[in-house]
Amino acid sequence: MKQKRDYYEILGVSREASDQEIKSAYRRLAMQHHPDRNPDSKTESEEKFKEITEAYSVLADAQKRAAYDRFGHQGVSGNGGGGPDFNSTIFSDFEDIFGDLFGFGDVFGRGGRGRSRSAGGIDLRYDLELSLEEAAKGLETKIKIPRWEACGVCEGTGAKAGSKPVTCTTCAGRGQLRHQQGFFTVTRTCPQCQGLGQMIRDVCPQCKGEGRVNADRVLDLRIPPGVDDGTRLRVAGEGGVAARGSAPGDLYVILKIREHQFFERRGNDLYYTIPVSISQASLGADITVPTLRGEERLRIPEGTQSGSVFRLRNLGMPSLEGRGHGDLYVSVFVVTPTRLSRDHKRWLEILAPFVKVDNHPLERRAAEKVKDIFG
Repeated sequence: MKQKRDYYEILGVSREASDQEIKSAYRRLAMQHHPDRNPDSKTESEEKFKEITEAYSVLADAQKRAAYDRFGHQGVSGNGGGGPDFNSTIFSDFEDIFGDLFGFGDVFGRGGRGRSRSAGGIDLRYDLELSLEEAAKGLETKIKIPRWEACGVCEGTGAKAGSKPVTCTTCAGRGQLRHQQGFFTVTRTCPQCQGLGQMIRDVCPQCKGEGRVNADRVLDLRIPPGVDDGTRLRVAGEGGVAARGSAPGDLYVILKIREHQFFERRGNDLYYTIPVSISQASLGADITVPTLRGEERLRIPEGTQSGSVFRLRNLGMPSLEGRGHGDLYVSVFVVTPTRLSRDHKRWLEILAPFVKVDNHPLERRAAEKVKDIFG
């Protein structure tokens, strides 16, 4: 009896290879050795293909891989001492790989997994721009969506009034055709009915047999308070229909928040910079600041420095989950006048001796360092 080769050697990967590396190696080898790609050496390719498929079925399964690493081929030989059993996860991987490589619907011909082309609808995207105030308060609006809808004349069947679709004779209503490809069965979409399983003899004059028509639909849309830039809202069942008999897809509304004149948003918090005069910063003042709820008074204490930040609680954006509000942070910017009259200059010169500023801490530190060096 021929001795089995090491599974890692078959796939050309190390024993420390990740799941993705194993899958990539199998994908590459499957493309290289698939019997359909090697018609001149079909028998040899089938044997090679079986070998790499068996190796992948073990190494792609965490439990079987652990058993193989510990006991070798005996650990995964199965009840009858033959090759390993294929589980549903491995079958899903095979379908994913071969669906990408060859366009097969159900590579291993298993019942119940074939997907008709009319199974799903068309998901649509709609971009909606909002102001920051609208995002904070929430909004109820109307949007117009161009989409494919089920034909109202034939109710989506595609058949003329008084008639019905008939079963496709090519696929017997299954929507798929199965072909033997070497040692396994390949399932393909029926070319006659395009996977629908039905044919139309007398087509609907309104939709020309498609079962759908192009239409503009006006929808009511509610935007909850607290949405952010890039928020995606899903409206189930308001997408388009893909083909006759299919259910509609979903509509996804992507929100764009316009840049605000005053506020910068960071999460649920808002940031605002307000200019104040030297006298307001020096003597203190009550100033008015804008918020999303209207104007609020803010007390600037005596001796406020430029860059000081004041926190106004709960005046930011509402939480999308309904858990309170963020805060508003007001940063003060002291404005130095650039154009002074003679009187202004005279008053500043009078005040200058009384409002001298201490040396900057860095300057004091440098002076102290020089003093230390030179004694």
